[in-house]
Amino acid sequence: MSVDMSKHFSTSTLIRFTLPTIAMMIFTSCYTIVDGFFVSNYAGKTALAAVNLIFPAVMILASVGMMIGTGGSALVAKTLGEGDRPRARRHFSLLIIFAFVVGSVLSLGGWFFMEPTATMLGATPGSQMHHDAALYGRMMMISLPFFILQYAFQSFFVTAGKPKYGFLVIVAAGVANILLDFLFVGVFGWGLPGAALATNIGELIGGGIPLVYFARKRSTHLYFVRPHLRWPVIGHACANGSSEMVTNIAMSLVGILYNWQLLRFIGEDGVAAYGVLMYVGFIFAAVFIGYAQGCAPVVSYHYGADNTDELKNLLRISLRVIAVGGVAMLCFSELLAAPLSRFFVGYDAELLELTTLGMKLYSLSFLLCGFNIFGSAFFTALNNGIVSAVISFLRTLVFQVTAILVLPHLLGMNGIWLSVVAAEIAALFVNAFFLAKNRKKYQY
Repeated sequence: MSVDMSKHFSTSTLIRFTLPTIAMMIFTSCYTIVDGFFVSNYAGKTALAAVNLIFPAVMILASVGMMIGTGGSALVAKTLGEGDRPRARRHFSLLIIFAFVVGSVLSLGGWFFMEPTATMLGATPGSQMHHDAALYGRMMMISLPFFILQYAFQSFFVTAGKPKYGFLVIVAAGVANILLDFLFVGVFGWGLPGAALATNIGELIGGGIPLVYFARKRSTHLYFVRPHLRWPVIGHACANGSSEMVTNIAMSLVGILYNWQLLRFIGEDGVAAYGVLMYVGFIFAAVFIGYAQGCAPVVSYHYGADNTDELKNLLRISLRVIAVGGVAMLCFSELLAAPLSRFFVGYDAELLELTTLGMKLYSLSFLLCGFNIFGSAFFTALNNGIVSAVISFLRTLVFQVTAILVLPHLLGMNGIWLSVVAAEIAALFVNAFFLAKNRKKYQY
């Protein structure tokens, strides 16, 4: 049964509506986390460092799916709010085809350039770490088009009023990845290639099942139809979703910079420790990203319907939910820093101590990041991709790059872990500025 986005949302109903999207994001994050656990415990910390080194490059390519999904779903939801369902279906069909074509091109290019990429990211040619990084990266290219589709469909399931279906798809993909990791790595002993193959199959499920679902005519108010090739539609969706792509790319570039600084200050152990921090960060950030993406189609719908009262209501509820969620996540992360670190790297006492300290400092960012993630997504939902992109660009690239380059010289190793906290503080002021400046324009 489809969810009616035109209704009034209370705090409880909005949370229930966004829960499937939050769960989708968490299960998507599980791919790398599960790989990291099995690789670390069965293949060793060099293989773990290799995965963490190359993964940002993979995510830069996969960010196309997030751009098309968030920007496209905002456009489609706005069109639905205007009452033009046939045009919304044509836009949807065109954007999915575009996502698959672009994903296929990027997959082919990534395969051939993975070894130079591993070298550029800091792995010494001929080393075991270089070999492992290039191997894992190439195997990720096999399923990249479906990984991109999976990202895109996460947003479109919500726009279609079927967030629970999207959740079930991601659960199926996530469970398959976990079970196959256990089988390929834990039982068969295939090591790094086994972990990559398990992820490939999970991504094929996550991107392939929605293709079948939306091919069923009238399974929802969104389904595949014969599209019209309209470059302005593609351009508008990409421009509007560029902030989410900028966020993903910037996070990946910052991850590369973190690895570079850690190799300089600490060495291979630093890269492995940072990878564990990212695994925990993926889960916590996924909650905020899922909430923001779950809200976005509702915001777009009411913006298209010119319902300013409901826009105000959605913003007020969201700020309260994010504030409570940020405090809860900070408390959980501080309490669980040692157990979570032990889960991944308990076999190495020195690495365990390094990871635990880093997590306790890094987790301070969870108190603030939800506001910044939601602020960017809110403007994307209002079809204001420029403001959204500026917020994302400053938060995830400019502020973090500045912090990671400056703070280690002032605070030493702790400056690396606190860089993200400094960036979130600066981004919070930028978000507040744009929300205040545009309040009259959108009447929220």
